Amino acid sequence: MSVMVARKKVVRKWEKLPGRNTFCCDGRIMMARQKGIFYLTLFLILGTCALFFAFECRYLAVQLSPAIPVFAAVLFLFAMATLLRTSFSDPGVIPRALPDEAAFIEMEIEATNGTVPQGQRPPPRIKNFQINNQIVKLKYCYTCKIFRPPRASHCSICDNCVERFDHHCPWVGNCVGKRNYRYFYLFILSLSLLTIYIFTFNIVYVALKSLKIGFLNTLKETPGTYPSMSLTVLTVLEVLICFFTLWSVVGLTGFHTFLVALNQTTNEDIKGSWTGKNRVQNPYSHGNIVKNCCEVLCGPLPPSVLDRRGILQQEESTAQEGSCLRGPGTQEPPATQGPGQAQEGGMKQQDGSIPPPSAVPAPSVSDAEMPEEKQRTPGELPVPSPDAGRAEH
Repeated sequence: MSVMVARKKVVRKWEKLPGRNTFCCDGRIMMARQKGIFYLTLFLILGTCALFFAFECRYLAVQLSPAIPVFAAVLFLFAMATLLRTSFSDPGVIPRALPDEAAFIEMEIEATNGTVPQGQRPPPRIKNFQINNQIVKLKYCYTCKIFRPPRASHCSICDNCVERFDHHCPWVGNCVGKRNYRYFYLFILSLSLLTIYIFTFNIVYVALKSLKIGFLNTLKETPGTYPSMSLTVLTVLEVLICFFTLWSVVGLTGFHTFLVALNQTTNEDIKGSWTGKNRVQNPYSHGNIVKNCCEVLCGPLPPSVLDRRGILQQEESTAQEGSCLRGPGTQEPPATQGPGQAQEGGMKQQDGSIPPPSAVPAPSVSDAEMPEEKQRTPGELPVPSPDAGRAEH
C-alpha cells in the first residue's frame, strides 16, 4: 500500500523573482549578473591603497605627521563601505504585476482605447499624471505589465523596472536608483578625495626623498622588504592609476553634483526630458540648490517593496510504500452507507469473515424507480416495502 505524505518546503521569494539578478546570503545581497567590472573596481582600489599604506605612508608618518595614514584609512573605509552598500542593495526594483493584475490592466486599456481595426497600429499605452501643476506621462511596461511610476524606467541589463532610475553602473555591479543613489554619490565623492589624497602624497613622497638623496637615487631605491622590486615601478604604478582615476571619477563626481543640484537623473539628462525642444520645466526641482540636495541626499529612504526574504510555502507530495499485514480478523474500514442501505458491519458471517459479494443484498428499488421494461405486472409477486431494507435476490 502506498501512502501520500504532504511535506511543506520553505521557499524564499527571492528564489522566484523574475529579472536578471543574482542573490547571495539568502537574499540579503542583490546584484546584477555581470560582476566582472565590479571585481576590477575592487582590485584597483584595494591594490592602490595597499601599495600606498605599505610604502609611502610609513615614511610620511615619520617625516611629516602620523595623521596622514589615519586620514587615508578613514577615506578608504568610507569609500569601501559606500561601494558595498551601493552594490549589494536593492536600487528600487518595482515588482511585476500578478496575472490577475495584468489581466485587469489589459481590460482597462481595451476599454479606454476601444477596438483597433485590423492592420492599424494600436495607440501608445500612456497615462497622464499631474505633478506640481504639470502633466507627466506614465508609460506602460510590456515586460512588467505595469504603468511605470514617474521617473521610473526599465533596465535592459537587469530586466527590471527601477524607481527613479538613474543608470546602470557596471563599475558597482548594480543599477543606480532611488534606494541607492545617495550611496553611489557618496562613493564617487569619497573615491575622488581618496584618489587626490594618494596622488598628492605620492608626489610629496618623491619630493622629500629627492631633497635628501637626489631624484635619480630616489627612483633607483628599492624597498627593504622587496629588494628585487624597484620603488620606481611601485610609485609610477600608483601615480598612473590615480592620474587616470582623477580624470574619470572626479569628472563623474562633478557631473552628478550638477544633477543633484538640479534634482535630475542621468536618464532624464540624456533624454533631454526637461531641456529639449519643448522647454518643459522640471516638476521635481524646488528651484533651490539646497532644497534639491537635501531631498536627494538627506530625504527619507523608502523601504524595499520586493520582500526578498519573504516565505513562500510549497507542498510536496511524497509517496511512501508500505505493506499491511492482515490477521484473520482484520478487515477494511466500513464505507459510509446511505439511509436505505444495509450496514456492512451487520453482514459478517459467524466466523468473523466478510461474506462474498453475492451474499450481500443490493439496495431495494421501488417500481417507480425501475425502467418500464422491468416494472412488475399485477400478476407477479408483490415488491417488499423500501423501508424493510431488503432487496430481491
